[in-house]
Amino acid sequence: MRSDITFVPYLPWPFLAVAAVVLIGVLIFAASRGFKGWPLRALAFGAVLFALANPSILREDRAPLTDIIVLLIDKTASQNLSARAAQTKAAQERLEAQIATMPNTELRTVTLADGTDNQGSLLMARVRDAMTDEPQGRLAGVFAITDGQIHDAGLAPDFPAPLHVLLTGLPDDWDRRLIVENAPAFAILDEEITLTLKVEDQGAVPAGLSATSPLIVSIDGGEDIVLEMPVGRAVQVPLKLPHGGMNVLQFSVPMADGELTDRNNASVVQINGVRDRLRVLLVSGEPHNGERTWRNLLKSDTSVDLVHFTILRPPEKQDGVPVTELSLIAFPTRELFLEKIDDFDLIIFDRYKQRGILYANYFENIARYVEDGGAVLFSAGPDFASADSLYRSALARVIPTRPTGRVFDQAFAPQISELGLRHPVTQGLGGVTRSDITPEWGRWFRQIDLDPAATTGDVIMTGSEGRPLLVVDHVGAGRVAVLASDHAWLWARGVEGGGPQLELLRRLAHWMMKEPELEEESLSASATGNEITVTRRSLTDTPRSATAIAPNGTEFSFDMTEIRPGLFQAVITGDDIGLYRLAQDDHRAVVVLGPAAPKEFEQTIATGTVVDAAVRATRGGVFALSDGMPDLRRVSVGRAAAGRTWMGITPRAAFTTVSSSKTPIIPAWLWMLALSSWVIFMWLREGRR
Repeated sequence: MRSDITFVPYLPWPFLAVAAVVLIGVLIFAASRGFKGWPLRALAFGAVLFALANPSILREDRAPLTDIIVLLIDKTASQNLSARAAQTKAAQERLEAQIATMPNTELRTVTLADGTDNQGSLLMARVRDAMTDEPQGRLAGVFAITDGQIHDAGLAPDFPAPLHVLLTGLPDDWDRRLIVENAPAFAILDEEITLTLKVEDQGAVPAGLSATSPLIVSIDGGEDIVLEMPVGRAVQVPLKLPHGGMNVLQFSVPMADGELTDRNNASVVQINGVRDRLRVLLVSGEPHNGERTWRNLLKSDTSVDLVHFTILRPPEKQDGVPVTELSLIAFPTRELFLEKIDDFDLIIFDRYKQRGILYANYFENIARYVEDGGAVLFSAGPDFASADSLYRSALARVIPTRPTGRVFDQAFAPQISELGLRHPVTQGLGGVTRSDITPEWGRWFRQIDLDPAATTGDVIMTGSEGRPLLVVDHVGAGRVAVLASDHAWLWARGVEGGGPQLELLRRLAHWMMKEPELEEESLSASATGNEITVTRRSLTDTPRSATAIAPNGTEFSFDMTEIRPGLFQAVITGDDIGLYRLAQDDHRAVVVLGPAAPKEFEQTIATGTVVDAAVRATRGGVFALSDGMPDLRRVSVGRAAAGRTWMGITPRAAFTTVSSSKTPIIPAWLWMLALSSWVIFMWLREGRR
C-alpha cells in the first residue's frame, strides 16, 4: 500500500492560474497603497484557491513486477570457429545460473542468426526487436555473447539499462584472407587486364610465418595457375581472358596451419569478355537486290568494322574504257587474302564466283584460315551451281555440302528443320519452338540445290522439296555456313508478310564469330537469391543429369528437364554462399552464389572495438570469456555498471496498480464552514473599526 498527496481541482488549472495572478496583482496594489486588512483578505482568497484545487490523499495497492534481463546468443557462422561454440554454451549456462539466484528477476533468451542476403551479423537490430517485446520500465540489463564482429553497430537502440558484451574467441586466434581491391567489370579479349589483390593476416600471427603465400588462379573452373604473393602488400596481377562472354575468375590462397578458417581465402570475380571490334570482310560478286541486306545488317552493329567490296568490273569485261579514267578502287586481293586475312573474324562471299580475280593459292589460304579458326559464310546465288562455283576451288574441302548444279526457280516457304529447332541459330526463330508450328513467313523464289547425301554439316533450314537451305558446320577450329538462296532480302522488304530476316542473319553471323551465347553444346548457370538456374543447350535429346560441387566441397547430382527442343534446365537451391562448380558430360560451368567469401567471414578475429561505443553509452562493459566469466551484481541507476571482474544490472522497481482511492484532505463542507467563519470574522473586525 502506498499513499501520496495529489490534487483533483474542481475547476480547470488554467482558470485557477489566472485567478492566482489576478489575486497577486490586487494584493501588490493594496500593499503599495497602504490599504488596511489586505493580509487577511489575501489569506481568505488563498484559502479559496487552495480549496478549489481540492488536495486529496491517493492510496494505491501495488503489486511488484519482476526485472527482465535480455540474453542474446550470437549463432552466426563465425561463432562456429575455433572454440567459440563451447565458450558460448559455457557462458550461457553460467549466466543463467547466476540470474536464477536473483529474486524478482526473469531471463529472456534470444538468438542471432546470419542476416539474409549476406548482410552479416545484425546484432543491434535483433536486440531492438527483443526490447520491443518487453516493457522498457522492467528492463534491468542486456547481455550479448558474441565475437563482436557485428555489421549494424551504428544502429544501436536507446538502452534503458546497461549493455554488456561477453566476447568469445582466444587470444592466439589469427586468420589470413584474400582481398580483391580492384577488378574491371569487362575487358577486351586478347588484351591484358590488371587486377589488384592483397593477402592480409589478422590477429596474433605466429612468429616465423612465411612472408609469401601461393596464389591459385583458375578461370571458369579450368586448370590452376599458381603465383607467389607477398603477404600484407597489394600486388597487381596481369591476366588475359580466354573467351568472350562472362569469365568467372577464382583466386584463392591455401589454408595455413592454425588459421581460423579458409572461407575468406578465396575470392571470385566475374568479368565480361568483349571483342574490341569484329572485323568482317564482305565480298559481293556483283550488284544485286540482296547486297544491301548484308551491308545494312553489318553496319547496324556498332561493334562491327565492315570492309565491303563489290566486283563492278571483272577482268573479262572489256568495254574500252582506260583504267586511268575509272573511279573504281582496285580490289586489293593479295593484301586481303594473303597478308591480312587472319585479321578478319568473318568473311562473307555474297554471290561470288571464280572470275580470275582470286588465284588458286588465295583459295588455299582461305581454307587454311578456316581450319585455323576463321569463319566463312557463302550466300549462294545461281553461280554457286555453275562451273565457276567456289565449290570447284580449294574451298571444297571446307564447304560442308555440294551443289548438284540445279537451281529451283520456284516459290517455296523456308522451314526450320528438326535439327534446326535445337540449333541456337534457328531455335525459337520467329516464335517457332516446335515442329507442329507452321511459320507464316513470306516465300522465297530461288534456291540452289544442295545434295543431302553429300552434306556433312548440320541442315538447320530446308526449302523447296525439303532440300537443304541453310547448312552450318565446324571445320577444324573454324566455322562455315552455306545459305543456298539469295532471296533473304525479300523478308526485309515485307514480301508476302516478310519474315525474321534480321534475326536470322544476325544470329548466323554471330554464331560464326563464336559468340558464347550461340554455342550448340554448352552448359551455363545463373544465380538469383539462393537459387541457381542451370541451362544445358544440346543438339541431342538424351536425358540430362548433372553434378554440382558446393563451396564446402559437397557433391550432389540433379536432373534437368527439356523445356523446348535442345534446351534443358534445372533449378537447384544453394545452401552455402560461394562458388559452385557444375559438370555435365564433358562440359563445365561455374556460378557464384553471393560473394565467394561471405560478409560474416570478412573479419573473423573477435574484438570489442565495434561495440565499444554502444556499451560505454550505457556504462556497461566488454569482457573476454578467455579471461573468465565475470560475476553479476545489482547497482543503482546512474552508477557505473561494470568493473574488472563484475558486471551489473539496475533493478527497476516496476509495479502494477491493483486498486486505488482518493480522499479529500478536508471535506468540502468543512472548507465552506471555515471560509464562512473567516469572512464573518473579517466583517466584524472591520465593522468595529
